[in-house]
Amino acid sequence: MNFIKNNLANAITLGNLFSGCIGAVHLILGDYQTTAICIILSLVLDFFDGFVARALKANSNLGTQLDSLADMVSFGFIPGLAMFKMLEPFGNELFGLQLPFEIKYFGFLITLFSCLRLAIFNLDEEQKYYFKGLNTPSNTILVFGLLYAFKETQSFSFLLENELYLLIFTVVSSWILISPIKMIAMKFKSMKLQDNYPKLALLIGSILILAIFKIVGIPMVILYYIFISLIFQKQLK
Repeated sequence: MNFIKNNLANAITLGNLFSGCIGAVHLILGDYQTTAICIILSLVLDFFDGFVARALKANSNLGTQLDSLADMVSFGFIPGLAMFKMLEPFGNELFGLQLPFEIKYFGFLITLFSCLRLAIFNLDEEQKYYFKGLNTPSNTILVFGLLYAFKETQSFSFLLENELYLLIFTVVSSWILISPIKMIAMKFKSMKLQDNYPKLALLIGSILILAIFKIVGIPMVILYYIFISLIFQKQLK
């Protein structure tokens, strides 16, 4: 029983990794719906591994390292690969110039900065009740959400059909992962209403956006998350 208790959270973390691997394969194959399902599953497992570890009092350094390694695939490699797919149609042409390499490889800048963000998070003891920079799951929802919404509804075509905009977005997406901007974390320091205004604003606004815009609202929720976090900077501590 002790073995199960000590390793159940780690098994859930490995499930997150497995789901991320499957999602990456289907993203390469162009099966975006299966990738979306895998990302959702990884998000659920990423939440429950920590919840189970705390409930069973089975927190460990091994679990912390496994969590980041699993997230590196599910929320590091997948968004970089999604940007790779978005840039792929442009080949090696940029502003009418022929480059000696294809610009799609710039998409993996997001993967590199996701790795850096996860390493910083592991060493930063400040990020208990807020995040510093956009967390990797949110960035994955933003990047993949744009691709998925475009494939399903042709939304955001102004962005996905312009290589310059995509490259700028790639740089911004990479930078915000390691930025000093405080982001709301759904961790409750107290149950006082005034201490939780940012979380309530985020939750209510996100529900409304998804209810109104549906698939198109997926990346919009993350943009709203960033906007609300900027508004409540002084309250995040």
